[in-house]
Amino acid sequence: MEVREVGRSSTSSSFQQNHASSFRTTTSNSDGREIDEEEELAWAAIEKLPLSQQLRTSLLDRNSLYGTNGNKGKTISAVDVTKLGAVERHLFINNLLKNIEDDNQRLLQKIRERRDRVGLEFPTVEVRYKNLCVQAEYIAHESPPTLWSALKSIFSVIRLDSHANNIKILQDVQGIIKPSRMTLLLGPPGCGKTTLLQAIAGKLDQTLKVTGDISYNGYKLNEFSPQKTSAYISQYDVHTPEMTVREILDFSACCQGIGSGSEIMMEIIRREKQAGIIPEPDIDTYMKATAVEGLKKTLRTEYILKILGLDICADIIVGDAMRTGISGGQKRRLTTGEMIIGPAKVLLMDEISTGLDSSSTFQIVTCLQQWTHITGSTTLLSLLQPAPEVFDLFDDIIFMADGKIAYQGPRDNIVEFFEHCGFSCPSKKGIADFLQEVVSREDQGQYWNRTNQAYSYVSVEDFGTAFKKFHVGHKLDEELSLDFSRSNSYKNSLSFNIYSLRKWEVFKACMAREWLIMRRNSFAHVAKSAQVIK
Repeated sequence: MEVREVGRSSTSSSFQQNHASSFRTTTSNSDGREIDEEEELAWAAIEKLPLSQQLRTSLLDRNSLYGTNGNKGKTISAVDVTKLGAVERHLFINNLLKNIEDDNQRLLQKIRERRDRVGLEFPTVEVRYKNLCVQAEYIAHESPPTLWSALKSIFSVIRLDSHANNIKILQDVQGIIKPSRMTLLLGPPGCGKTTLLQAIAGKLDQTLKVTGDISYNGYKLNEFSPQKTSAYISQYDVHTPEMTVREILDFSACCQGIGSGSEIMMEIIRREKQAGIIPEPDIDTYMKATAVEGLKKTLRTEYILKILGLDICADIIVGDAMRTGISGGQKRRLTTGEMIIGPAKVLLMDEISTGLDSSSTFQIVTCLQQWTHITGSTTLLSLLQPAPEVFDLFDDIIFMADGKIAYQGPRDNIVEFFEHCGFSCPSKKGIADFLQEVVSREDQGQYWNRTNQAYSYVSVEDFGTAFKKFHVGHKLDEELSLDFSRSNSYKNSLSFNIYSLRKWEVFKACMAREWLIMRRNSFAHVAKSAQVIK
């Protein structure tokens, strides 16, 4: 049998006999994967379609999908990825991610390799903040809390018997959050972690007084849309109790859109056709199904449900104090999923481990680490007291106390810094626990390691001064002194549009959600309508 030439980078062929005693020709793709003649012919047919249809068409082995391979072998057929049913989406992700941690890394790595083969890099964002100060005005009243004093507080302009105090939440903090590196924001409660995250996300309360500079790839917050470029995950869970977990994720995905995913996928298809590259069917199906605009139910939802462990409660309503629903830990994971399901390139997460056991936290942070390292995302994650195995997943540490930064740099150097300051972490002590206690006036003394010198309390200001003299602090100051070079490649990483979708699309999505909620509460609406009519 003669090997069929179709312009591919095929270098070898072999004969394989199936159980029906028929022969198939196989060729090797540029990535070393063997491709049989049936798959090669199917890809050739897809390449003849218009580019817009190629974006929606991929190959799927339904026997493998439904687990009915047996002796039948592969039965690959072209499918429209926008018409995959709920069962097919569920089975596809289950086959793709049988072991979540290992298979998720494999999936992301294959997506990265596919882009690298055609010379298409992931867009990255570097976040910088310099001399950042945040102050809140607190007005103290000398009079007791009476009705008259409450009325006077409304008319603050003519108030004469009160005085204002400025509370410094953040004091002259500066640093760099780099892409492709997991950064942990650590510090005791009330040290300003949430304020720093909100400041970087551009979500601070307008009543706060903010000074200093925050930039993404050299662009200040007023020069682009930080709310669309970054995803801020609050420590509070606010969901619609009548909707199921899957419905909330689908609605969030619909409202956030896919960013530039469609344009990127079309460029990959064009370059692969020029280079004669045949992609792996499963990877191609996943990438195309998550790069189509306007879908009400997407494969991305199934992916988020799987990696966050929410697939077991996907069709259960969230619930509230009056309705039985999912648990508090599942609500916390749902809040995380709502934000990371979108195209944001900067992830700012505030206490995502609240209500989760250590095993679940480790799994979620591991998936986030894989996503950050492979796709070049910028991730800043706040945790109060991470377990040692979770702490070791991070690359960089930002350690705060009393609104100031005591250390920012590689995780491997933080113990060395505090030893330089005269404090040692015991061998059996978790580093995160040690850091929380070494800035405490009550607990700091037990870690003092200089026997020839009397111990005296070292404040956060003293640690900050020592950090500037430390080699990590020197390097950070040098990097901050150099302006970030603006270029088109870095500009393409940012979002300059206020809205992810057209207003009509957002209106339809919101109306569909409201109609769903009304149907779930139909009895209450009918009763209320009857009451109004009477």
